[in-house]
Amino acid sequence: MYTMMQVCRETDMTYQALKYYCNEGLVPNVKRDKNNRRVFDEADVKWIKDLICLKKCGMSIQEMKEYLDLCLQGQSTIPRRKELLAKKQDALRASIQELEDSVYYINWKQNFYDEVLSGKRPYVSNLIRIEE
Repeated sequence: MYTMMQVCRETDMTYQALKYYCNEGLVPNVKRDKNNRRVFDEADVKWIKDLICLKKCGMSIQEMKEYLDLCLQGQSTIPRRKELLAKKQDALRASIQELEDSVYYINWKQNFYDEVLSGKRPYVSNLIRIEE
């Protein structure tokens, strides 16, 4: 069994975040010790790691609750779970593409500046107007 602090160390999660997830019902079947403190087993820790991943994928608390509810209903909800995950995957791919486009722009701009500084290209700015 793991204490709250042990789970926090194991998952690199803050105590406040873990407590919040528990209070929101995202960690089902939380057990309590004789002093009424939350304790977690190996399955709980694995689920908490899943929640962390879902959060990093952009899932809101409400979406995580919906996903948890589907998981608790069993195998029959796998198609719906796959649908939810596919939507998140599509959104992540779109974000990756936006990041790649941004990196491409920065690379292009850095190359432009290198060419200006080396004298290979004249400096031209869309911001500085040259009167003719």
